[in-house]
This record gives sequence, structure tokens and C-alpha cells, in this order.
Amino acid sequence: MKRVCCLYRVSTKKQVDNSKDDIPMQKTACHEFAERNNWYIAYEFYEKGISGFKVSAENRDAVQDIKELVLNKAFDVLLVFMFDRIGRIDSETPFVVEWLVAQGIEVWSTQEGQQKIENQTDKLINYMRFWQANGESIKTSIRVKTVMHQMTADGIYRGGTPPFGYRVVEKGRLNKRGKPLKDLEIDPKEANIVAEIFNKTVFEGYGSYRMAEYINSLGIRTHNGSLFQCNTIIRILRNPIYCGYYVCGDTISPKQVELVIIDDNLFAMAQELLDQRARDNNDKKHIALTTRGRTLLSGNLICGHCGGRLVSNGYTDKYVRKDGTVGKTTGVRYICYHRSRKLNNCDGQAVYSAKRIDEDVLGIVEGYLERIKSHPKEKALELRYQKELEQRKVYRKELIRDKEKLEIRLKELSMEVGKSLTGESKFSIDVLSASIDSTKEEIAGVEDAIRLCDAELDQKKDLLFKLDYYYQQFVSWAYEFNNASLERQKMIICYLIDEIKVSKGYHLEIKFNISYEQFFIN
Repeated sequence: MKRVCCLYRVSTKKQVDNSKDDIPMQKTACHEFAERNNWYIAYEFYEKGISGFKVSAENRDAVQDIKELVLNKAFDVLLVFMFDRIGRIDSETPFVVEWLVAQGIEVWSTQEGQQKIENQTDKLINYMRFWQANGESIKTSIRVKTVMHQMTADGIYRGGTPPFGYRVVEKGRLNKRGKPLKDLEIDPKEANIVAEIFNKTVFEGYGSYRMAEYINSLGIRTHNGSLFQCNTIIRILRNPIYCGYYVCGDTISPKQVELVIIDDNLFAMAQELLDQRARDNNDKKHIALTTRGRTLLSGNLICGHCGGRLVSNGYTDKYVRKDGTVGKTTGVRYICYHRSRKLNNCDGQAVYSAKRIDEDVLGIVEGYLERIKSHPKEKALELRYQKELEQRKVYRKELIRDKEKLEIRLKELSMEVGKSLTGESKFSIDVLSASIDSTKEEIAGVEDAIRLCDAELDQKKDLLFKLDYYYQQFVSWAYEFNNASLERQKMIICYLIDEIKVSKGYHLEIKFNISYEQFFIN
């Protein structure tokens, strides 16, 4: 009797969890087939939720175990329900079958018979079979992705584990078979935690590690019962669902008002903070990496001589009293990182008193905050932005016209090249080539100007739309600043100020964030 090894595989967890599990059907068919052929089933391998299209044979434990049995001559026939159970990768699976046959193993399917590799025709049929299976998987993948994008565009919940802050409920939606479907709704208790995560991150400067520690200390767990991790916090902060938007790739749903937990402006501030902290280029950061510590400023304090960062540093000074005993004084100072480590030729001070700089900056900030209390958001400010928007739009139209003219010239020059080759043009190839290159450079320059103009338009539109938000936020900071915690004060300063340059003699140059500075420039 021939010894048989059976391989059963289903691609998704749904096929495993379904009451009509596909595995028993494959097993029954293989057992009946072996019995008809008087074969003995020596080994059986089960792959549940393993995609033969996405997972390579070398990463499938069952396939590797079967190969080991083949090398040990442990069986004679590999039997599957259909050949695509072996795999669906057209650049790999046909060669797995060829290898099995070359080792003396018969490869059989209960539905398609034996796959022999005796001549070129057999090899072609073998390849064609898995090429077709691969194509079916690609089509299925495209169909699934298309459906997912369409559901997102229609604002429909696609299923899966609900994000923290939400729960799934039945709201009367049915599938094609008439079975009820789940929809999202806000879980009030979890929504409060989500709001606290955003508020502590944005307004108190909590990092993801510290935030996770805080949430875990409250005894709160994720939906699968696990502790919160750094990446759990970041996924929450990055998820647009909390503003009411489903997202699938580039597709964004219309705003689902009933799912809103976080205001769009607060979400945008969280994204800016995360981007700043994650950015590799340190020179562009103005948000503090952490609000822990005794100094008021970090993240946006710059050496006015070399442009390097100033970092805070604790110190202890010893002194001898009159009675001969040794005393100690401790404090905090700001150090020019580059100068202290001789990384450049900085000619500024190496050390600055943290207390003096903090007090000076605090006085300036408090002055701005006092001014905003009595400084109304005038209509003139909104009109100014409207006028600037119109000017940029007119300028963009001019750039588009310039580009169109240049493209017409380029087309004419290209046609002239053909005439030059036939002797019908008065211009030489060299002259035409130089003109074409020059025109292409002009087009590239205009395209760059259009992109810059678009970026400026987006910025001004954003400022116009958020004018009320920035103003109300500025005013609220003014009233809470003096009584706020040090952490809160640090974050307010980070949002108000883009950069503080410190030079010899404690000379300060402060660059305010345009979003807030605009209220004093009418």
C-alpha cells in the first residue's frame, strides 16, 4: 500500500470559525479518495488561516515539515483536495511540485488527478494551473479592496475589532443573507479615556510611554485585555476615527458625527506634536520631547551663535563655610550642546543660567497673554486673509497660463526638430536642442512656483478656517497660564513660540508661532 501524506489548508480565519468549516470537507474527500485507491494515510497536516497567495512556502511550517518527511522517504503520495491547497504563488508553487516529483513523490488532487512532470507539456500545464490560481487570488484581492474602499467612502463600518473608545452594536443593517451586521457606537467610559489621552498628550506633553503607564495605573485595559503599550497610545492618537472619519488607504469617509470623540483641531495638534517628536531632523523641532524636569524651556531653545540646541543640565556646586564645613548648592542650567562637546566652532557662551532665561521668557510670554485678554479678533484680520487668498489665486492662474505657453513652445520646438532632420528648418539640431532644454527648465521652474503657491494657499486657507479656534485657544491660555502646572506652561510656550535664540549677555530673539502672533499684527 502506498503511504499518503495529506495537506489541508484554508486561507482565512473566517473559514476556520465558520460552522461549515472547509477543513473537514477536504479531509473527507481525501480519505474517500485514498480508500478507493487502497492507499494508507500516514500523515495529515492542517493549515488554518494560512494564505497560499501571501505566505511563501519557506514560511509555512506544514510545507517545511512535509519536505523533511520527503527527504526521509517517509511517504509516497502527497494528496490534496485541489492543487491550489499547496499554494497560489505562480513564481514558487509550480517549482515546489516539480521538486516533490523529482524526489519520487506522486502529487495527487482528489478533483484534478495526478500532476506528472514527464515532459515540457507537463511542466507547462503545471505552471499554467498555478498561474491561474495566482490570478484568481489577485482578482479576489482587488474585489475585496474595492469593496473595502467603497464601504469607507459610504461611511460604513468594515468590521473587525472596534477601536478603543467604541463598541459594536446591531442597528438594523443586514447582509445579503439577511443576517444582522454590526456597527460602531461610542462607549462613553472609554471615550473619556480617549479624550484624556489626547488632552494630556497635547496640553501637558505626556509622551506615549508615560501615557501608557498612566492609563495602566488606572486599571484600564485594551479590548483584548492587554496592558497599554507605547504603540497602543500612538495608534489611538493617529486614528482619524476619533474625529468621525473612516479611513481605508487613500479613501476617507464623510464625517460620521455620531462617532466624534475628538475635535478636528485638537487632533491636528496631536499630529503636529507626534510629527515633531518623531522627526529625524532635530533642527526643525519646537515641541519639547518631554515636559518632565525643572526647566521651563526645552525643544525650542537655540544657541544664537551656532544654531545648535541648548539642553538643560543639573549641577551641584560645593563651597567651604567659615566654620570649615562643606556646603552644596544645586541648580539647573542650559548648555550649548555643540560647544560643550566641541562639535563646531561656536563662539557663544557654553552655559546659561536656566533661572534667568526662564524668568525673562516668562515675562515676555505673560505680557503677550495679558495683551490678548483685551485684544479682540477684528474682522479686518479675516478680510486680510481673504484678500491674500484672492491674490495668491490670481498669481496661480498667471503661473498656469505661463506653463501652458511654455508647453506650446516646447511642442513647436519638438516639431521643428523633425523639419530640421529633413532639411526643411532654418534652425540646426544643436540650436533646437538647446532651446528645448531651456524651455524644459523654464517649465520645471514654473511647476515649482505652482507647488509653492499651492502650499501657501493651503496654509492661508488653514489659518483662515482656524482663526476662531486659535483666538479662543490663545485667550483661554491667557486666563489659565499663571495658575497652570509647570508641564502645562511648558506646552503652552511650545505652541506659542517656534524658536528662542539666546546669545552672549542673555540676549533673546523670540520667534512666535504665526498662528497666534497674527492677532497683534493687524
